[in-house]
Amino acid sequence: MTRIRIAFAVTAFLAGTSGCGGYVPPAFIGVPDPALEQALATADSMIDASVGTLIPGAVFLVSRNGRVVHERAFGYAQLNDFEMHRLAAPRPMRTSTVFDLASVTKVMATTMATMMLVDRRQIDVDAPISRYLPDFRGPHLDSIAVRHLLQHSSGLVQWQPLYYHASNSAQTYAVIRDMPLQWGVGDARHYSDLGFMLLGYIVERVSGMPLDAFLAQNLYRPLGLKSTTFNPKAHGFREFAATEQGNLYERHMVYDSTFGYRYRGDPMGWNGWRQYVLDGEVDDGNSFYANGGVAGHAGLFSTAADLRVLLDLLIQRGTYAGHQYIRPQVIDAFLTRDKYQNYLGWQAPSAFPNGSFSHTGFTGTYVLGVPKYGLSIVLLTNRQNMGADARGYFPDVGPLQQAVARAVVDAAAQSAH
Repeated sequence: MTRIRIAFAVTAFLAGTSGCGGYVPPAFIGVPDPALEQALATADSMIDASVGTLIPGAVFLVSRNGRVVHERAFGYAQLNDFEMHRLAAPRPMRTSTVFDLASVTKVMATTMATMMLVDRRQIDVDAPISRYLPDFRGPHLDSIAVRHLLQHSSGLVQWQPLYYHASNSAQTYAVIRDMPLQWGVGDARHYSDLGFMLLGYIVERVSGMPLDAFLAQNLYRPLGLKSTTFNPKAHGFREFAATEQGNLYERHMVYDSTFGYRYRGDPMGWNGWRQYVLDGEVDDGNSFYANGGVAGHAGLFSTAADLRVLLDLLIQRGTYAGHQYIRPQVIDAFLTRDKYQNYLGWQAPSAFPNGSFSHTGFTGTYVLGVPKYGLSIVLLTNRQNMGADARGYFPDVGPLQQAVARAVVDAAAQSAH
């Protein structure tokens, strides 16, 4: 099914058609060279042709050397209702639409907060977790350092429905602390939501503030970000990219031991599943049900424009608009490849120039920084609102993300020579 959708998007692009009923080239924002202008038009066409088949909608933004050169919205903020019927009048996507970032939270919130506390010498990434969470002790737990959490090499279980056993952050922490490790500490990289939940709790313990409050006070507000927050409805936001029809995907994960992760408990032991389209509520169940919407692994909402600022901050080695938020040495330490060929928190994409950093989110979000060419690339989609296929999987937007980013980066490389 994914290949069919991608094929349709590429075919529509080559034919000059559009997923929205006619492609109209946008007015580019100060694009300085023809190669980049053509690349942005190509990327726009691929995204546009994917609307209605792969994704309901998207927002695409590119910044070069700290200046936005392109920003455009595509398609719809919501296309389908809870019963998976197409809306008679779908809500249009806008560049101001706020997205559930899913795992992009790990880098744009938790990793950033950890960087700031490392910069202030309040966290040592090589210190054991127990220095900051004193009761995180026990066989093998004593050897887990903060670095292991950032590297996804702690040996912690990758995912479990913690909301079956906990309904707040304190209870959730206790469940994670008491859960046996799945692998040896430092043996290999196993991407873990639970590890980033622990990082969020460390930030809170060290700073003395909730994770969302620490970031708002120390990073988001000082940077002038207007739309980056946890629990956005509580902060007055109303315009969201809708995601899933309840938590059908996670329910499938719990009930079907062959679908992703095996839950060893009783699937019938909890039944608090949401039964409506998720719009302005975090999709991730462990964030929503077990952490009140504020967690180290998921829960952050934002816009493409705000995310661009955070990418530019890293590309400019901790400086933005003349203010130093994080020392260059800390940025460099976090963005140096480790033995697993990734960074601390961030992923190191092999398809792009050395030093590039990226992350994806399960809802369909993607951010990429390419310091070599001064590029910040944001592509936000609400793929989940398209619904799942017969096997239960959402559309695979990975090929679209890579094709769009590749077009822009290749053009920047051409212009640099």
